[in-house]
Amino acid sequence: MQQSSMSGIVVGHLVPLDDTLKQDTSLPKLPLSQGPNTIGRANIPLSDKRLSRKHLTLTASTDGFATLYVEGTNPVVVKSGEQRKKLTSSEHVSIANGDIIELIPGHHFFKYVTLPQKRPSSHESTKEDVNPKKMRREVEPKHEEGGNCEEAIRNFHVSSDKLPLTYQLLQVQGLPAWANTSCVSIRDVIQGDIVVAILSNYMVDIDWLLPACPTLAKIPNVLVIHGENDGTVEQRKRRKPANWIFHKPPLPIAYGTHHSKAMLLVYLQGVRIIVHTANLIYVDWNNKTQGLWMQDFPWKDLNNPSKGCGFETDLVDYLSALKWPEFSANIPALGNFKINPSFFRKFDYSSSAVRLIASVPGYHTGPNLKKWGHMKLRTVLEESIFDKEFQKSPLIYQFSSLGSLDEKWMAELKCSMSSGLSEDKRPLGIGEPLIIWPTVEDVRCSLEGYAAGNAIPSPHKNVDKEFLKKYWAKWKANHTGRCRAMPHIKTFLRYNGQKLAWFLLSSANLSKAAWGTLQKNNSQLMVRSYELGVLFLPSGTKHGCRFSCTNNGGSSKSESGTIENTMSLKTKLVTLTWQGSRNTDEFSEIITLPVPYELPPQRYSSEDVPWSWDRRYSKKDVYGQVWPRQVQLYACQDS
Repeated sequence: MQQSSMSGIVVGHLVPLDDTLKQDTSLPKLPLSQGPNTIGRANIPLSDKRLSRKHLTLTASTDGFATLYVEGTNPVVVKSGEQRKKLTSSEHVSIANGDIIELIPGHHFFKYVTLPQKRPSSHESTKEDVNPKKMRREVEPKHEEGGNCEEAIRNFHVSSDKLPLTYQLLQVQGLPAWANTSCVSIRDVIQGDIVVAILSNYMVDIDWLLPACPTLAKIPNVLVIHGENDGTVEQRKRRKPANWIFHKPPLPIAYGTHHSKAMLLVYLQGVRIIVHTANLIYVDWNNKTQGLWMQDFPWKDLNNPSKGCGFETDLVDYLSALKWPEFSANIPALGNFKINPSFFRKFDYSSSAVRLIASVPGYHTGPNLKKWGHMKLRTVLEESIFDKEFQKSPLIYQFSSLGSLDEKWMAELKCSMSSGLSEDKRPLGIGEPLIIWPTVEDVRCSLEGYAAGNAIPSPHKNVDKEFLKKYWAKWKANHTGRCRAMPHIKTFLRYNGQKLAWFLLSSANLSKAAWGTLQKNNSQLMVRSYELGVLFLPSGTKHGCRFSCTNNGGSSKSESGTIENTMSLKTKLVTLTWQGSRNTDEFSEIITLPVPYELPPQRYSSEDVPWSWDRRYSKKDVYGQVWPRQVQLYACQDS
């Protein structure tokens, strides 16, 4: 039984079933190798002429699921749990262990069964691990700290009052259930009786968004702040509900974009602030690795408003730069309000669990020099105290688009990312960064095949610079089940083992446009784009944020009008695979952040090629496609 895969690693079988869905022992099991496997009359002893010689291709991987692509002219059915999906020629679907395939609808049943994959033991050496010192250095931290625990996200369970202290990954369609533990969909986020919604993004597909999130159609006031070009937005406007306002913020410097991804949802009870990494399009909320943070905040006492805080100042300063057209909204029991940036001072952000790190376009000098981009991050880190173990510890830059960079700017950014003091008031010192970036092979074998590369839009002139070679590290995400869900998430962090000094979830890619570049003897920061991120720090965190605008397991205001049960704690930030003791004292707390990729990352080998989207790739992907090819991003794609 010949398979088309070049790999000799058997990762599973197609087990024949009879009409009662029990194993049919009269037919052999079909072994499935890692990579593409051709299934058809050539390797199935059945005389049914409706079966093509190349009926379907099953691309199997070692992480427990596969991609099924219909090659023949007759349809194929996949049954997963209670769902039964019919696929016609050239359609595809991800399948998981236990799913049943009907080669012809109602006939020729096969169950997809995966084999448990043996992990190499610490004494087994590979071609790349011949140096014992190198092997100890790479293996021992994982042994001590669980850096590669399989299915670690399965144990990521967070109570509602702790959610603002961490963030969540978005659900990915077609992954096994364990990989979507504590992950969210758009309906989990936009819910309840919302009276005003501000949706900030780069791309917005109304034809997908409204059916995907019906709550939006019920909101009386919706402002969409976007970054699309004039031609695209005119097409979108023709489809928008009458009560929606579209606004593109000013871009005073060439080649800038409005790239921030956030939502501000106003309720009778308060406001929900959401910062995330997904465009408002189908593929971003279903097929890619993405992240989302949100927290609910109550109204201040409108008769006796309390003072603001750093989060409030940062938020209102950022919103003020967007220059949206002011509009009025009636909020039942509270009255009419002008919805402008100052309106958002009416909420109590004193329980905020993060700091905002934003970018706005302009030439920033004087007091504004440290307000935006990497200089804002530098300033906040300089005010923070970290454990001594993070002195000279490494940095990670992980993102989905690479700008045109040079070594001088990389040193400038590294200086900001390395800021901070240890407990003895000494600077942490410069950390060396690695860049986590998908290879061509990662994209080719991903859930979307080469189409995923459309959202990793970096040209080879940016990617192939010689000085970048020392930074490249692999996208490996076994512990979150996301090796094949290409990253659109953007994360920046400093770490030691599985402990994190700090962690930034952002819309910002690695570019001067996003982070800014110092000019005029470091007295001016030039930024081209709008970006927004949330910074998690080990200090200033509150114990519990029980307030909820939708009251799903949370509470409303306490009698004093402030957040209930809050207390400042010394916190420790860790990854999903950290395995230290959680038995801390009452004044400290462990906060787990679902970093989707493995730490420490593995550097590129000599065979690995970083993805760039303007090269030709003739080796077929999991759907039998080559690159370049046209990719549909909108539900109704205009020609």
